[in-house]
Amino acid sequence: MMSILISGAGVAGPALAWWLRRYGFRPTVVERAPAPRDGGYKVDIRGAGLEVIDRMGLLEQMRRHDTGMRLARFVDADGAQLATMDAQLFGGREGDDAEIMRGDLARILTAATDDVEYVFGDSIAATTPVPDGIEVTFERGPRRTFDLVIGADGLHSTVRRLAFGPEPSHLRPLGHHIAVFSVPAEFGVDRTELMHPAPGRTVGVYRTVGADDARALFLFPSPPAGHDHRDLAGQKALLAEAFAGMGWQVPRLLNAMWDAPDFYLDSMSQVRMDRWSTGRIGLIGDAAYGASPASGQGTSLALVGAYVLATSLATAGDPVVGYADYEQRMRPFVEVNQQLAERNLKGMVLRSAAQIRFQVLMLRLMPHLPGRERMIRRVTEPIRQAATAITLPDAPVHGN
Repeated sequence: MMSILISGAGVAGPALAWWLRRYGFRPTVVERAPAPRDGGYKVDIRGAGLEVIDRMGLLEQMRRHDTGMRLARFVDADGAQLATMDAQLFGGREGDDAEIMRGDLARILTAATDDVEYVFGDSIAATTPVPDGIEVTFERGPRRTFDLVIGADGLHSTVRRLAFGPEPSHLRPLGHHIAVFSVPAEFGVDRTELMHPAPGRTVGVYRTVGADDARALFLFPSPPAGHDHRDLAGQKALLAEAFAGMGWQVPRLLNAMWDAPDFYLDSMSQVRMDRWSTGRIGLIGDAAYGASPASGQGTSLALVGAYVLATSLATAGDPVVGYADYEQRMRPFVEVNQQLAERNLKGMVLRSAAQIRFQVLMLRLMPHLPGRERMIRRVTEPIRQAATAITLPDAPVHGN
């Protein structure tokens, strides 16, 4: 029974633990946070990602947590409505896709792995190869030895830094930052996304069905000096400065930001690597191939990657062979989904007032234009193709 340490208890880590446990491995998940992370934005699961959830038997449970979003409304600085858009088109969603809050999905996956060892409030400090394994030094707990170590610890992966070197050599910034946090429910409208575009900046607020609060979203050009992803107060000050003087509800949202328990800010960056494994150490999800929030495919990539990696390891027996098979199967899928990000980002943050006026005009005219369905397909088809651009391998009959 091969022991495997997974760093990160977001989406990729628990999903990988679920499949490894099914195949007869002995996974352990270590997470820096003291408890499962809540909060986060709504995420779409499409195509192959949805098929993985179905194979896990979690599809019905996940659908019970669907966000129920139905409309996007674009408003000006005074709150007046500029245009509306059906939420299905706004997110590139089709009838078979699903949308869920990231925190809800993480809780579902964690609950489904209640037979897996979780170590919260700790992190990997060092890894040392030993005969037939990896000795792991933790920041708090005692040293332990595992057969494999897999980093599922996100954009700023500790495992990636320890095994592959400094972070900047693997990140490809897209030129923008994103911030997300909870705000009182009064800011939102039930099952509606309110969007306020301004030149170079976008602010959104939404409230999902039955939610006790709302979520705020801020998109803006990356600051020249970057930011310290561990300095929470500094990040909030950076956001306040970036949106100073903006109209609509922005001043009130920024006031609410200081009390938000789940504030998140980071660069919209992709992870680009020549390889995702070295020896007995591997990477998965955002740690290996983060597509950025602009792609809308990060969660599906994590779910599919978890299934493919676990299946490759179980089928191959030899971890080096398993890692190679996983990468061969996943890399084309990753590349086509990463390509979505830059195209999507152009529509998420408009550079000028003229571009905003044109976008609003097109949204107003679309319901009345001939060939509307064809125009919608032009938006949704690249997303659908990317979401289904992999054939999932069959699960092995027996575990390792």
